[in-house]
Amino acid sequence: CFPLTSSPNPLFHRFSSCLGGTCVNVGCIPKKLMHQAAVLGEAISDSRKFGWDVQEQVSHDWDLLTQAVQNHVRSLSFNYRRSLMDKNVTYLNAYGMFVDENTVKATDKNMKETYHTAADFIIATGERPRYLGIPGDKELCITSDDLFSLPQSPGRTLVVGASYVALECAGFLAGLGLDVTVMVRSILLRGFDQQMANKIGEYMEEHGICFLREIVPTKIERIEEGTPGKLRVTATSVKDGENHEGEYNTVLLAIGRDACTHSIGLENVGVKLNEKTGKVPVNEKEQTNVPHIYAIGDILEGKLELTPVAIQAGRLLARRLYGGQNTECDYNNVPTTVFTPLEYGACGRSEEKAIEAFGEENIEVYHSSFWPLEWTVPNKGKDTCYAKIICNKQDNDRIVGFHILGPNAGEITQGFAVAMKCGMTKVQLDNTIGIHPVCAEVCIQCSWV
Repeated sequence: CFPLTSSPNPLFHRFSSCLGGTCVNVGCIPKKLMHQAAVLGEAISDSRKFGWDVQEQVSHDWDLLTQAVQNHVRSLSFNYRRSLMDKNVTYLNAYGMFVDENTVKATDKNMKETYHTAADFIIATGERPRYLGIPGDKELCITSDDLFSLPQSPGRTLVVGASYVALECAGFLAGLGLDVTVMVRSILLRGFDQQMANKIGEYMEEHGICFLREIVPTKIERIEEGTPGKLRVTATSVKDGENHEGEYNTVLLAIGRDACTHSIGLENVGVKLNEKTGKVPVNEKEQTNVPHIYAIGDILEGKLELTPVAIQAGRLLARRLYGGQNTECDYNNVPTTVFTPLEYGACGRSEEKAIEAFGEENIEVYHSSFWPLEWTVPNKGKDTCYAKIICNKQDNDRIVGFHILGPNAGEITQGFAVAMKCGMTKVQLDNTIGIHPVCAEVCIQCSWV
Protein backbone atom coordinates (compact mmCIF):
# COMPACT_ATOMS: atom_id res chain seq x y z
CA CYS A 1 0.00 0.00 0.00
CA PHE A 2 1.20 3.48 -0.77
CA PRO A 3 0.67 7.00 0.60
CA LEU A 4 -1.78 9.28 -1.15
CA THR A 5 -1.94 12.77 0.30
CA SER A 6 -5.48 13.45 -0.92
CA SER A 7 -6.86 10.33 0.79
CA PRO A 8 -8.70 10.74 4.13
CA ASN A 9 -6.11 8.40 5.63
CA PRO A 10 -2.83 9.32 3.89
CA LEU A 11 -1.41 5.85 4.50
CA PHE A 12 -4.04 4.13 2.39
CA HIS A 13 -5.02 4.53 -1.21
CA ARG A 14 -8.59 3.54 -1.96
CA PHE A 15 -7.33 0.62 -4.06
CA SER A 16 -5.06 -0.60 -1.27
CA SER A 17 -7.12 -3.76 -0.76
CA CYS A 18 -6.83 -4.73 -4.42
CA LEU A 19 -3.85 -6.79 -5.49
CA GLY A 20 -2.42 -6.33 -8.95
CA GLY A 21 -1.09 -2.78 -8.85
CA THR A 22 -1.80 -0.02 -11.30
CA CYS A 23 -2.13 -2.24 -14.38
CA VAL A 24 -4.89 -4.47 -13.08
CA ASN A 25 -6.85 -1.95 -11.04
CA VAL A 26 -6.52 1.42 -12.74
CA GLY A 27 -4.33 0.88 -15.80
CA CYS A 28 -3.86 -1.54 -18.69
CA ILE A 29 -6.76 -3.89 -17.94
CA PRO A 30 -9.65 -1.43 -17.50
CA LYS A 31 -8.13 0.82 -20.19
CA LYS A 32 -8.06 -1.97 -22.79
CA LEU A 33 -11.63 -3.02 -21.93
CA MET A 34 -12.91 0.53 -22.39
CA HIS A 35 -10.91 0.84 -25.61
CA GLN A 36 -12.62 -2.34 -26.78
CA ALA A 37 -16.00 -0.81 -25.96
CA ALA A 38 -15.17 2.10 -28.26
CA VAL A 39 -13.90 -0.28 -30.99
CA LEU A 40 -17.18 -2.20 -30.83
CA GLY A 41 -19.12 1.03 -31.22
CA GLU A 42 -17.23 1.76 -34.43
CA ALA A 43 -17.78 -1.83 -35.58
CA ILE A 44 -21.55 -1.40 -35.20
CA SER A 45 -21.38 1.56 -37.56
CA ASP A 46 -19.17 -0.32 -40.03
CA SER A 47 -21.43 -3.37 -39.93
CA ARG A 48 -24.17 -1.59 -41.89
CA LYS A 49 -21.87 -1.48 -44.94
CA PHE A 50 -21.36 -5.23 -44.57
CA GLY A 51 -25.09 -5.90 -44.80
CA TRP A 52 -26.13 -5.88 -41.15
CA ASP A 53 -29.52 -4.24 -40.62
CA VAL A 54 -28.84 -2.00 -37.61
CA GLN A 55 -31.66 0.50 -37.99
CA GLU A 56 -32.17 2.21 -34.67
CA GLN A 57 -29.78 4.73 -33.12
CA VAL A 58 -27.38 2.87 -30.85
CA SER A 59 -26.70 4.29 -27.37
CA HIS A 60 -24.14 3.45 -24.72
CA ASP A 61 -24.68 2.65 -21.02
CA TRP A 62 -21.74 3.99 -18.95
CA ASP A 63 -22.95 2.33 -15.74
CA LEU A 64 -23.13 -1.10 -17.36
CA LEU A 65 -19.64 -0.70 -18.80
CA THR A 66 -17.97 0.38 -15.57
CA GLN A 67 -19.75 -2.34 -13.62
CA ALA A 68 -18.53 -5.01 -16.06
CA VAL A 69 -14.99 -3.60 -16.02
CA GLN A 70 -14.84 -3.45 -12.22
CA ASN A 71 -16.25 -6.97 -11.89
CA HIS A 72 -13.41 -8.26 -14.07
CA VAL A 73 -10.82 -6.23 -12.15
CA ARG A 74 -12.09 -7.62 -8.84
CA SER A 75 -11.96 -11.17 -10.19
CA LEU A 76 -8.29 -10.72 -11.14
CA SER A 77 -7.45 -9.31 -7.72
CA PHE A 78 -9.21 -12.23 -6.05
CA ASN A 79 -7.26 -14.70 -8.19
CA TYR A 80 -3.96 -13.06 -7.18
CA ARG A 81 -4.89 -13.35 -3.52
CA ARG A 82 -5.78 -17.02 -3.95
CA SER A 83 -2.53 -17.65 -5.83
CA LEU A 84 -0.52 -16.16 -2.97
CA MET A 85 -2.34 -18.41 -0.51
CA ASP A 86 -1.75 -21.49 -2.68
CA LYS A 87 1.99 -20.73 -2.67
CA ASN A 88 2.08 -20.04 1.08
CA VAL A 89 2.99 -16.38 0.60
CA THR A 90 2.08 -14.15 3.54
CA TYR A 91 0.17 -11.10 2.29
CA LEU A 92 0.01 -8.03 4.51
CA ASN A 93 -2.43 -5.29 3.55
CA ALA A 94 -0.42 -2.61 5.29
CA TYR A 95 1.75 0.44 4.67
CA GLY A 96 5.43 -0.44 4.78
CA MET A 97 8.31 1.78 5.87
CA PHE A 98 11.97 0.97 6.44
CA VAL A 99 13.16 1.62 9.98
CA ASP A 100 16.64 0.13 9.49
CA GLU A 101 18.51 -1.90 6.87
CA ASN A 102 16.83 -5.17 7.82
CA THR A 103 13.50 -4.08 9.30
CA VAL A 104 10.23 -2.80 7.86
CA LYS A 105 7.39 -1.39 9.95
CA ALA A 106 3.93 -2.28 8.62
CA THR A 107 0.92 -0.14 9.60
CA ASP A 108 -2.54 -1.55 8.83
CA LYS A 109 -5.80 0.34 8.30
CA ASN A 110 -6.48 0.29 12.05
CA MET A 111 -3.04 1.89 12.64
CA LYS A 112 -1.75 -1.31 14.21
CA GLU A 113 2.02 -1.59 13.76
CA THR A 114 4.04 -4.77 13.24
CA TYR A 115 7.73 -5.18 12.45
CA HIS A 116 9.26 -7.57 9.90
CA THR A 117 12.90 -8.47 9.31
CA ALA A 118 14.52 -10.00 6.25
CA ALA A 119 17.87 -10.53 4.59
CA ASP A 120 16.71 -9.10 1.24
CA PHE A 121 14.08 -6.54 0.24
CA ILE A 122 12.44 -5.70 -3.08
CA ILE A 123 10.89 -2.26 -3.55
CA ALA A 124 8.07 -2.29 -6.11
CA THR A 125 5.91 0.63 -4.98
CA GLY A 126 4.97 1.95 -8.42
CA GLU A 127 3.67 5.44 -9.14
CA ARG A 128 0.64 7.64 -8.52
CA PRO A 129 -0.89 10.31 -10.78
CA ARG A 130 0.61 13.79 -10.72
CA TYR A 131 -1.46 16.90 -10.06
CA LEU A 132 -0.98 20.35 -11.55
CA GLY A 133 -0.52 22.35 -8.36
CA ILE A 134 -3.12 24.95 -9.35
CA PRO A 135 -6.31 26.09 -7.57
CA GLY A 136 -9.01 23.43 -7.75
CA ASP A 137 -6.99 20.56 -9.19
CA LYS A 138 -7.15 18.03 -6.34
CA GLU A 139 -10.62 19.10 -5.25
CA LEU A 140 -12.33 19.12 -8.64
CA CYS A 141 -10.32 17.06 -11.14
CA ILE A 142 -10.09 13.33 -11.63
CA THR A 143 -7.19 11.18 -12.86
CA SER A 144 -7.09 7.88 -14.72
CA ASP A 145 -7.15 6.22 -11.28
CA ASP A 146 -10.71 7.55 -10.91
CA LEU A 147 -12.04 7.24 -14.45
CA PHE A 148 -12.53 3.49 -14.70
CA SER A 149 -14.85 3.36 -11.69
CA LEU A 150 -16.50 6.76 -12.13
CA PRO A 151 -20.11 6.40 -10.92
CA GLN A 152 -21.56 8.49 -13.75
CA SER A 153 -20.67 9.28 -17.34
CA PRO A 154 -18.05 12.06 -17.38
CA GLY A 155 -20.01 14.05 -19.96
CA ARG A 156 -18.17 16.85 -21.74
CA THR A 157 -14.56 16.12 -20.78
CA LEU A 158 -11.31 18.06 -20.83
CA VAL A 159 -8.25 15.81 -20.82
CA VAL A 160 -5.13 17.66 -19.67
CA GLY A 161 -1.93 16.10 -20.97
CA ALA A 162 -0.42 14.52 -24.06
CA SER A 163 0.89 11.24 -22.63
CA TYR A 164 -0.30 7.86 -23.87
CA VAL A 165 -2.67 7.77 -20.88
CA ALA A 166 -4.16 11.11 -21.94
CA LEU A 167 -4.64 10.13 -25.57
CA GLU A 168 -5.95 6.65 -24.79
CA CYS A 169 -8.55 8.01 -22.36
CA ALA A 170 -9.54 10.79 -24.76
CA GLY A 171 -9.85 8.24 -27.54
CA PHE A 172 -12.17 5.77 -25.85
CA LEU A 173 -14.30 8.51 -24.28
CA ALA A 174 -14.86 10.01 -27.72
CA GLY A 175 -15.52 6.51 -29.06
CA LEU A 176 -18.29 6.15 -26.48
CA GLY A 177 -19.93 9.27 -27.90
CA LEU A 178 -18.70 11.94 -25.49
CA ASP A 179 -17.51 15.46 -26.32
CA VAL A 180 -13.75 15.42 -25.64
CA THR A 181 -11.08 18.13 -25.67
CA VAL A 182 -7.36 17.53 -25.11
CA MET A 183 -5.21 20.34 -23.70
CA VAL A 184 -1.56 19.95 -24.76
CA ARG A 185 1.36 21.92 -23.33
CA SER A 186 3.94 20.97 -25.96
CA ILE A 187 4.21 17.73 -28.00
CA LEU A 188 2.20 14.53 -28.19
CA LEU A 189 3.59 11.26 -26.82
CA ARG A 190 6.95 12.52 -25.63
CA GLY A 191 9.53 9.74 -25.94
CA PHE A 192 7.71 8.02 -28.80
CA ASP A 193 8.43 8.43 -32.51
CA GLN A 194 7.14 11.91 -33.32
CA GLN A 195 6.03 11.18 -36.86
CA MET A 196 3.80 8.42 -35.51
CA ALA A 197 2.61 10.60 -32.62
CA ASN A 198 1.56 13.39 -34.97
CA LYS A 199 -0.30 10.95 -37.20
CA ILE A 200 -2.24 9.77 -34.15
CA GLY A 201 -3.12 13.38 -33.28
CA GLU A 202 -4.29 14.06 -36.83
CA TYR A 203 -6.46 10.95 -36.81
CA MET A 204 -8.05 11.87 -33.49
CA GLU A 205 -8.78 15.41 -34.66
CA GLU A 206 -10.35 14.09 -37.86
CA HIS A 207 -12.61 11.94 -35.69
CA GLY A 208 -13.99 14.80 -33.62
CA ILE A 209 -11.55 15.25 -30.74
CA CYS A 210 -10.58 18.88 -30.20
CA PHE A 211 -6.94 19.68 -29.39
CA LEU A 212 -5.94 22.90 -27.61
CA ARG A 213 -2.23 23.30 -28.39
CA GLU A 214 0.44 25.01 -26.28
CA ILE A 215 -2.02 25.89 -23.52
CA VAL A 216 -1.80 25.09 -19.81
CA PRO A 217 -4.58 25.29 -17.19
CA THR A 218 -4.13 27.79 -14.35
CA LYS A 219 -7.38 27.50 -12.36
CA ILE A 220 -10.40 25.20 -12.07
CA GLU A 221 -13.68 26.32 -10.48
CA ARG A 222 -17.02 24.64 -9.89
CA ILE A 223 -19.81 26.70 -11.42
CA GLU A 224 -22.66 24.20 -11.22
CA GLU A 225 -23.38 21.40 -8.75
CA GLY A 226 -24.51 17.97 -9.85
CA THR A 227 -23.27 14.63 -11.10
CA PRO A 228 -21.06 15.43 -12.84
CA GLY A 229 -21.91 19.15 -12.53
CA LYS A 230 -20.02 21.82 -14.44
CA LEU A 231 -16.48 23.23 -14.13
CA ARG A 232 -14.87 26.36 -15.51
CA VAL A 233 -11.25 25.97 -16.61
CA THR A 234 -9.01 29.00 -16.98
CA ALA A 235 -5.90 28.41 -19.07
CA THR A 236 -2.96 30.38 -20.43
CA SER A 237 -1.23 30.23 -23.80
CA VAL A 238 2.40 29.15 -23.57
CA LYS A 239 3.22 31.35 -26.56
CA ASP A 240 1.74 34.73 -25.69
CA GLY A 241 0.24 34.43 -22.19
CA GLU A 242 -3.30 35.01 -23.47
CA ASN A 243 -6.02 33.63 -21.18
CA HIS A 244 -8.62 31.10 -22.34
CA GLU A 245 -11.74 29.79 -20.61
CA GLY A 246 -13.87 26.72 -21.16
CA GLU A 247 -16.69 24.85 -19.43
CA TYR A 248 -16.67 21.10 -18.93
CA ASN A 249 -18.44 18.46 -16.88
CA THR A 250 -15.21 16.62 -16.05
CA VAL A 251 -11.52 17.50 -16.08
CA LEU A 252 -9.21 14.50 -16.34
CA LEU A 253 -5.54 15.05 -15.48
CA ALA A 254 -3.07 12.81 -17.31
CA ILE A 255 0.20 14.73 -17.01
CA GLY A 256 2.36 11.92 -15.71
CA ARG A 257 2.91 9.90 -12.55
CA ASP A 258 5.31 10.24 -9.63
CA ALA A 259 7.27 7.44 -7.99
CA CYS A 260 6.03 6.39 -4.54
CA THR A 261 9.48 6.42 -2.93
CA HIS A 262 9.69 9.54 -0.78
CA SER A 263 7.63 8.27 2.17
CA ILE A 264 8.77 4.69 2.70
CA GLY A 265 11.82 5.35 4.87
CA LEU A 266 14.53 4.95 2.23
CA GLU A 267 16.45 7.75 3.91
CA ASN A 268 16.64 5.53 7.00
CA VAL A 269 18.62 2.90 5.12
CA GLY A 270 20.65 5.08 2.76
CA VAL A 271 19.02 4.09 -0.53
CA LYS A 272 19.82 6.80 -3.06
CA LEU A 273 17.10 8.42 -5.15
CA ASN A 274 16.96 10.88 -7.97
CA GLU A 275 15.64 13.65 -5.73
CA LYS A 276 13.84 15.40 -8.58
CA THR A 277 11.92 12.40 -9.89
CA GLY A 278 11.96 10.02 -6.93
CA LYS A 279 13.28 7.31 -9.24
CA VAL A 280 15.68 4.67 -7.94
CA PRO A 281 19.01 4.08 -9.73
CA VAL A 282 19.89 0.37 -9.92
CA ASN A 283 22.59 -1.76 -11.53
CA GLU A 284 22.06 -4.52 -14.10
CA LYS A 285 20.90 -6.84 -11.28
CA GLU A 286 18.23 -4.37 -10.05
CA GLN A 287 20.32 -3.68 -6.92
CA THR A 288 20.16 -0.25 -5.34
CA ASN A 289 23.29 1.25 -3.79
CA VAL A 290 22.42 -0.85 -0.70
CA PRO A 291 23.28 -4.35 -1.99
CA HIS A 292 20.52 -6.32 -0.23
CA ILE A 293 17.77 -3.87 -1.28
CA TYR A 294 16.48 -4.28 -4.84
CA ALA A 295 13.95 -2.31 -6.88
CA ILE A 296 11.79 -3.19 -9.89
CA GLY A 297 9.02 -1.66 -11.98
CA ASP A 298 8.03 1.92 -12.72
CA ILE A 299 10.21 3.40 -9.97
CA LEU A 300 13.45 2.48 -11.76
CA GLU A 301 15.47 5.35 -13.20
CA GLY A 302 15.91 5.16 -16.97
CA LYS A 303 13.73 2.08 -17.49
CA LEU A 304 10.43 1.63 -19.32
CA GLU A 305 7.29 2.06 -17.22
CA LEU A 306 5.49 -1.04 -18.48
CA THR A 307 3.85 -3.86 -16.54
CA PRO A 308 5.41 -6.74 -18.51
CA VAL A 309 8.84 -5.20 -17.91
CA ALA A 310 8.24 -5.19 -14.14
CA ILE A 311 6.92 -8.77 -14.26
CA GLN A 312 9.93 -10.01 -16.22
CA ALA A 313 12.40 -8.18 -13.97
CA GLY A 314 10.71 -9.53 -10.84
CA ARG A 315 10.58 -13.09 -12.13
CA LEU A 316 14.27 -13.09 -13.10
CA LEU A 317 15.27 -11.41 -9.83
CA ALA A 318 13.48 -14.10 -7.82
CA ARG A 319 15.25 -16.79 -9.84
CA ARG A 320 18.63 -15.17 -9.22
CA LEU A 321 18.02 -14.75 -5.50
CA TYR A 322 16.46 -18.15 -4.80
CA GLY A 323 16.70 -20.35 -7.90
CA GLY A 324 20.39 -20.45 -8.61
CA GLN A 325 20.03 -18.75 -11.99
CA ASN A 326 21.94 -15.80 -13.45
CA THR A 327 19.76 -14.36 -16.24
CA GLU A 328 19.30 -10.59 -16.07
CA CYS A 329 16.39 -8.60 -17.46
CA ASP A 330 17.00 -7.27 -20.98
CA TYR A 331 15.52 -3.79 -21.22
CA ASN A 332 16.32 -3.42 -24.95
CA ASN A 333 13.81 -3.81 -27.78
CA VAL A 334 10.79 -3.93 -25.49
CA PRO A 335 7.54 -3.86 -27.51
CA THR A 336 4.61 -1.71 -26.47
CA THR A 337 1.27 -0.49 -27.81
CA VAL A 338 -0.62 2.76 -27.37
CA PHE A 339 -4.35 1.98 -27.49
CA THR A 340 -5.47 5.19 -29.14
CA PRO A 341 -8.37 5.02 -31.64
CA LEU A 342 -5.72 4.31 -34.27
CA GLU A 343 -3.57 1.80 -32.39
CA TYR A 344 0.20 2.33 -32.36
CA GLY A 345 2.64 -0.52 -31.88
CA ALA A 346 6.36 0.11 -31.41
CA CYS A 347 9.54 -1.80 -30.62
CA GLY A 348 13.08 -0.50 -30.43
CA ARG A 349 14.15 3.06 -31.17
CA SER A 350 12.14 5.98 -32.46
CA GLU A 351 13.56 7.70 -35.53
CA GLU A 352 14.77 10.53 -33.27
CA LYS A 353 16.56 8.11 -30.91
CA ALA A 354 18.06 6.18 -33.80
CA ILE A 355 19.53 9.37 -35.26
CA GLU A 356 20.86 10.30 -31.83
CA ALA A 357 22.48 6.88 -31.39
CA PHE A 358 23.86 6.16 -34.85
CA GLY A 359 23.84 9.46 -36.76
CA GLU A 360 21.32 10.45 -39.44
CA GLU A 361 23.70 9.35 -42.21
CA ASN A 362 23.87 5.84 -40.75
CA ILE A 363 20.18 5.00 -40.59
CA GLU A 364 17.76 4.07 -43.34
CA VAL A 365 14.00 4.41 -42.93
CA TYR A 366 11.61 2.19 -44.91
CA HIS A 367 7.93 2.99 -44.78
CA SER A 368 4.53 2.37 -46.32
CA SER A 369 0.96 3.57 -45.96
CA PHE A 370 -1.70 0.89 -46.19
CA TRP A 371 -5.44 0.38 -46.31
CA PRO A 372 -6.68 -2.53 -44.17
CA LEU A 373 -9.00 -4.79 -46.15
CA GLU A 374 -11.65 -4.55 -43.44
CA TRP A 375 -11.66 -0.77 -43.91
CA THR A 376 -12.31 -0.90 -47.67
CA VAL A 377 -16.01 -1.78 -47.62
CA PRO A 378 -16.94 0.99 -45.12
CA ASN A 379 -14.55 3.20 -47.16
CA LYS A 380 -12.64 4.75 -44.27
CA GLY A 381 -9.05 5.82 -43.67
CA LYS A 382 -7.57 4.98 -47.08
CA ASP A 383 -4.18 6.64 -46.43
CA THR A 384 -4.29 6.58 -42.62
CA CYS A 385 -2.56 3.37 -41.50
CA TYR A 386 1.21 3.44 -41.65
CA ALA A 387 4.28 1.35 -40.93
CA LYS A 388 7.96 2.15 -40.82
CA ILE A 389 11.14 0.21 -40.25
CA ILE A 390 14.37 1.89 -39.08
CA CYS A 391 17.67 0.19 -39.93
CA ASN A 392 21.27 0.72 -38.86
CA LYS A 393 23.30 0.75 -42.10
CA GLN A 394 26.57 0.24 -40.21
CA ASP A 395 25.33 -3.03 -38.72
CA ASN A 396 24.22 -5.01 -41.78
CA ASP A 397 20.94 -3.06 -41.97
CA ARG A 398 19.88 -4.47 -38.61
CA ILE A 399 16.38 -3.33 -37.69
CA VAL A 400 16.58 -1.01 -34.68
CA GLY A 401 13.06 0.45 -34.80
CA PHE A 402 9.66 -0.98 -35.68
CA HIS A 403 6.51 1.19 -35.78
CA ILE A 404 2.98 0.53 -37.01
CA LEU A 405 -0.31 2.42 -36.89
CA GLY A 406 -3.44 0.41 -37.58
CA PRO A 407 -5.93 -2.18 -36.31
CA ASN A 408 -4.54 -4.72 -33.85
CA ALA A 409 -1.15 -3.00 -33.79
CA GLY A 410 -0.21 -4.69 -30.52
CA GLU A 411 -0.83 -8.19 -31.85
CA ILE A 412 1.32 -7.40 -34.89
CA THR A 413 4.14 -5.82 -32.91
CA GLN A 414 4.55 -8.74 -30.51
CA GLY A 415 5.71 -11.13 -33.25
CA PHE A 416 8.11 -8.66 -34.83
CA ALA A 417 9.57 -7.97 -31.36
CA VAL A 418 10.68 -11.62 -31.15
CA ALA A 419 12.42 -11.26 -34.51
CA MET A 420 14.15 -8.08 -33.34
CA LYS A 421 15.36 -9.90 -30.22
CA CYS A 422 16.95 -12.41 -32.60
CA GLY A 423 18.76 -9.63 -34.47
CA MET A 424 16.53 -9.33 -37.55
CA THR A 425 18.02 -7.52 -40.56
CA LYS A 426 16.24 -5.86 -43.46
CA VAL A 427 17.30 -8.67 -45.83
CA GLN A 428 15.78 -11.27 -43.50
CA LEU A 429 12.58 -9.23 -43.33
CA ASP A 430 12.50 -8.94 -47.12
CA ASN A 431 12.95 -12.70 -47.47
CA THR A 432 9.98 -13.40 -45.22
CA ILE A 433 6.75 -14.22 -47.03
CA GLY A 434 3.78 -12.26 -45.74
CA ILE A 435 0.34 -13.54 -44.85
CA HIS A 436 -2.32 -12.16 -47.20
CA PRO A 437 -4.54 -10.28 -46.64
CA VAL A 438 -3.54 -9.02 -43.19
CA CYS A 439 -2.17 -5.69 -41.93
CA ALA A 440 1.12 -7.23 -40.77
CA GLU A 441 2.23 -8.03 -44.32
CA VAL A 442 2.78 -4.32 -44.99
CA CYS A 443 5.76 -4.43 -42.62
CA ILE A 444 7.46 -6.82 -45.03
CA GLN A 445 6.59 -4.66 -48.03
CA CYS A 446 7.89 -1.31 -46.74
CA SER A 447 9.42 0.68 -49.60
CA TRP A 448 12.73 2.54 -49.55
CA VAL A 449 12.79 6.33 -49.19
